[in-house]
Amino acid sequence: MERKEIQLLVISLGIVFFTLLIVLLFLFFYFIKKKNNYMVEKMEAEMYFQSELVKTRIEIKDQTLSEISKELHDNIGQIISVAIMQLNIGISNKGIQVSELKDLKSVLAKSLDELRILSRIINKDNLLQHNFAEAIQLDLERVKKLKKIKYNFNLIGEIPEINEEHDLIIYRIFQEALHNSLKHSHSDLFDVHLETTPNVFRLKLKDFGIGYNLEDSNAGLGLTNMKLRAKLIGAKLAIASDQSGTIVTLEYPLTQCDEN
Repeated sequence: MERKEIQLLVISLGIVFFTLLIVLLFLFFYFIKKKNNYMVEKMEAEMYFQSELVKTRIEIKDQTLSEISKELHDNIGQIISVAIMQLNIGISNKGIQVSELKDLKSVLAKSLDELRILSRIINKDNLLQHNFAEAIQLDLERVKKLKKIKYNFNLIGEIPEINEEHDLIIYRIFQEALHNSLKHSHSDLFDVHLETTPNVFRLKLKDFGIGYNLEDSNAGLGLTNMKLRAKLIGAKLAIASDQSGTIVTLEYPLTQCDEN
């Protein structure tokens, strides 16, 4: 009788150990699968981020070149045309006065200054790595000349050291917000407020135009793109628009800087 009991006990223990082995193998392969899925999702997220980053760089370059083309045609082209006219007048009069040469020198010096500004805009990628606020001011100054607008620029605190890739995306969001306001609001005044606190970098763009419908198909696509990019870098984007104007606020948590 005892022998049979021992045999039953051995069989029972064998079944228990076999069952435990199956469960352990199942859990092992389950966690391996979960880990593999996590790695795949992580790689896909990184690839998506990098593709958005490349897209952002291309958009900045395209917009920059487009604006430089307008600047060359509308501003520097006119300045040089005036200089040529003054030179032709002097030649036709068979003599150029000292005062006319001084005027001509002043006009050419102005065109040279404009070209220097454009060269800094072309090299904007390098500029962004060192001075984000200056890049924004250059954009505002250029738009001021082209669109005949006014702007107020306010900076509280120092510009934080932000991840270069995140910095580029923040700048592109600003560009898109400014472009939307110029296209839809018809505002001739813009307030740009940059503020750094111990935990958050805040960028606020405000116009005083007629506002626009955030659900409009044309505006909505750009706004959705801005929100997706903000989410990619862990930032919050808030947009409010009514008949008194539009406010776009971006908040980037600086805790990410410590983690990176």
